[in-house]
Amino acid sequence: MFKVNPYRPGAGLMPSYLAGRDDDISEAEQIFEALAMNMPAQSVIYSGLRGVGKTVLINQLQKIAEERGIFCRHIEVEERDDFISQIAAASQAFLRTVSTREKFKNLIQKSLDAIKSLVVSFNPKDQTFSLSVQERELYKSVNLTQSLTEVFTTIGETALRAETPICFFIDEIQYMKSQELGSLIAALHRSNQLGYPLMIVGAGLPKIYKMLSEEKSYSERLFLYKEIGSLTDEQSKSAIEIPVRKFGISYTDKAIQKIISITKGYPFFIQQLCQVVYKNADESEIDAARVEACVPEFYELLDKGFFRVRYERCAQSDKKFIFAMVKCGELPCTISNVAKNLGKSVGAISTTRAQLISKGIIYPVRYKELDFTVPEFNGFIQRLEEYQNWE
Repeated sequence: MFKVNPYRPGAGLMPSYLAGRDDDISEAEQIFEALAMNMPAQSVIYSGLRGVGKTVLINQLQKIAEERGIFCRHIEVEERDDFISQIAAASQAFLRTVSTREKFKNLIQKSLDAIKSLVVSFNPKDQTFSLSVQERELYKSVNLTQSLTEVFTTIGETALRAETPICFFIDEIQYMKSQELGSLIAALHRSNQLGYPLMIVGAGLPKIYKMLSEEKSYSERLFLYKEIGSLTDEQSKSAIEIPVRKFGISYTDKAIQKIISITKGYPFFIQQLCQVVYKNADESEIDAARVEACVPEFYELLDKGFFRVRYERCAQSDKKFIFAMVKCGELPCTISNVAKNLGKSVGAISTTRAQLISKGIIYPVRYKELDFTVPEFNGFIQRLEEYQNWE
C-alpha cells in the first residue's frame, strides 16, 4: 500500500520542515529589505560540509528575495563547466526583464555590448550571439576582470535606474576557476563602490574562505561569511518530529536520541534515516528498536549513493591517500601522518592532496591538517573491502 513519506532526502531538496536555519533566514531577510529599497547590500557566503543543507538554504532565500521584487538567478558551478557563460546568461535574463518596460530600453545596449564582449572573449563555445568575424574581433577583450566588471557595473546601473535590484545565487563556488573567482570579486566590489543594488548569495565547501581571501585581500570586507553546520539536538528533534505530526505519528525520546546519535545532526542524514524508519513503521509511536532495525538499510542507501558517487570519482592514487587518512584514526589528521601511512614523503603526496581538494573530497582544516568534506565518510571507507586489503 502506498504511504506518503514526509521525509525528503536529496541534493538540495527542500524538506517538509526546514529546521535550525531561522537565524540565517532572518539575517538574510534584513539584507534583502535593504536591497529591495534599491540600496547596495553586503553579499553573503555560506560554507559547510556536504549534507548540511547549504543548497536548501539558498533556495529558500531565493524565494524570499523574489517575493520582495528582487531579480534572482540561480547558478550552479560545475567542476568541468564554464561559469562565464552562466553569469552572462543570467545577466541577459535580467536585461530581458527590464527591456519589457519602454522607458528603460535605452539602458540596455551598453549592458548588452559588455555581455557580448565577455562571452566572445572568454566562452568560445557559446553560440548566443550570431556575430560576423569583424564583429567578434570588435568585442574581443584580453582582460576577464575588466570585462566582468563592465558587465556588473552596466547591469548594476540599469538595476538602479529601473529600481529592479539583482541577486545572483551561486552554488558550489569551490569549483570556480581562480581567474573567474578573482574577477567576480573585483566586479562585485566595483559595483558596490558605485552604489548599485547588486549582490551575491553564495555557497560552497569550507575551502572557499581560503580561496576568496587568496584572490583578493578585501574579500573579507566584501562578504558576510556564515558557516553552516550540523543541527543542535533540539533542532534535530524538530526536524524529526514535526514532519510526521500531521499523520498522527510520534517518536519516543529514546528513538529521537538514537536518530541524533547515528546522524550526528546532519540534515541530509536525518532525512534519509527518518525516511527509512517511517517507511518501515506500522505503529503510531516509533521506538528505539524500530530505529535500530532500520540502521542497516540506512547505511546501505548511503553507501550505494551519497558516499559511493564521491568515492568513484577518485583515481587509485586518490583512494590510497583516503585509506591512509582513515588509518590515522582520528580526524582531522596531519599530512605528515598520511605520508607516514603511505610510506612516502610529504612532497611525494602533495599532488594527490591537491587533486582531492580540487575534487571536493577533502579540505584543509587547519595548518597541515585534513578532513573529509563528506560527514562520516571515514565510516564508509572502513566498510569497504578494498580498504581492508589496501596494504
